[in-house]
Amino acid sequence: MSVLFISGIDTDIGKTYATGLLAKALMQQGVNVITQKLVQTGVSVNPNDGTLNIADDIVTHRQLMGMPLQPCDIDFTTCPYRYEKPASPHLSAALANQSLNIEAITEATKALQADYDVVLLEGAGGLLVPITTELLTLDYIAEQGYPIVLVTSGRLGSINHTLLSLEAIKSRGLTVHSVIYNHIHDAAEQTDTEIANSTIDFLQAYLARHYPKAHWLVLAKQSNEHLDNADIALPTAFI
Repeated sequence: MSVLFISGIDTDIGKTYATGLLAKALMQQGVNVITQKLVQTGVSVNPNDGTLNIADDIVTHRQLMGMPLQPCDIDFTTCPYRYEKPASPHLSAALANQSLNIEAITEATKALQADYDVVLLEGAGGLLVPITTELLTLDYIAEQGYPIVLVTSGRLGSINHTLLSLEAIKSRGLTVHSVIYNHIHDAAEQTDTEIANSTIDFLQAYLARHYPKAHWLVLAKQSNEHLDNADIALPTAFI
């Protein structure tokens, strides 16, 4: 296994933080790891030359990993397709009057695999977000056969969204490598403590019954500090 696909049950679930912190934890285990972004939308424009900046999520990954931008970031290998409109990739590309060649993403991943032991490929939105008008994210991941790390939380509705995502993964014959419970929403208005605690118990029991080989991971903040100071504890046999 050299590529793990990081997805989430919905948008704004914390995939980017989970990806960056997962990479940090692997680095601490001595793994030569890099992150990649499938497609980035909502990218800012450089006012000096009008070009699109490096993908925001890649920048966040490097900050969480405690390292500067790498040459593969600067030449856009880690995110070949970037769009200004913050929308689904198929719409953002259309509004930019561009076509997205999925093979370019595959070739970028292969180039990274040549230099790194593990590539963490972060998706855009959830599993069924359309990359193009004819290709869903999960279609592409199924073609590549990547194991999936699914990020969830305890906000209201998470059990339903998580189980739907797990069913979608199973329907394509893919492997649920891990589920990361992200405490990002713990203090949010849509999160009730009793519901969140029940969600944790239910999902852990569900995974034990139906996906016994999947890892259950927790993205936890240190006290009430910002997520930059969060951690993910990994088992030694994670990779």
